Amino acid sequence: MTDQTISLDILSDPICPWCYIGKANLDTALAAIPDHPFVIQWHPFQLNPDMPAAGMGRRDYLEAKFGGKDAAARAYAPVVERAEAAGLTLNLEAMTRTPNTLDAHRLIHWAGIEHRQLPAVDALFKAYFVDGRDIGDHETLADIADSIGMDASVVLRLLASDADRADIIKRDTDSREMGVNSVPTFIVAGKHAVPGAQPPELWQKVIGELVEQLNDPATS
Repeated sequence: MTDQTISLDILSDPICPWCYIGKANLDTALAAIPDHPFVIQWHPFQLNPDMPAAGMGRRDYLEAKFGGKDAAARAYAPVVERAEAAGLTLNLEAMTRTPNTLDAHRLIHWAGIEHRQLPAVDALFKAYFVDGRDIGDHETLADIADSIGMDASVVLRLLASDADRADIIKRDTDSREMGVNSVPTFIVAGKHAVPGAQPPELWQKVIGELVEQLNDPATS
């Protein structure tokens, strides 16, 4: 294919079901084209930046956001359908809390420093959507860190401090000021934004076009 690389920056929140679906669809496309040119980095975006630090009960959250359980069920119907189509599990009954995800984003950042960002993202999605765990809880985050080969004791100490908290908030704020108002948002080569949980076929088409450009002497 090509030895050249292209950045793919993904703005996401680990409690966002469309981010979970969007990643699965992207993964399907990348598996079909294993020598794709993308170098992927995940970036913080909080769906609920004003969420209390301890999070809140999911029933209360759904009441506030959708106006009740029935309205929430209607809102989630297309999400469940798309998740199933992507081969994913959404264990909605197990999800009893909606967390503040600032600390989860800090973990993703630290995992990136150790070249474990993708396993961290995968583990957080599974913990929340499959296992129904509270990914705002420090012990839970440390356990997730341990499961991907990070030092849980170091992560616990960092979580107990303000390490990188201001940086994560600033990056989130900067993205909003640049016009990002929903996730997932994929930014290709630092300039082309692809919003939403796009199907694998679109990603395969995008990758094909990018590889053509990289291999075209007229554009290099």
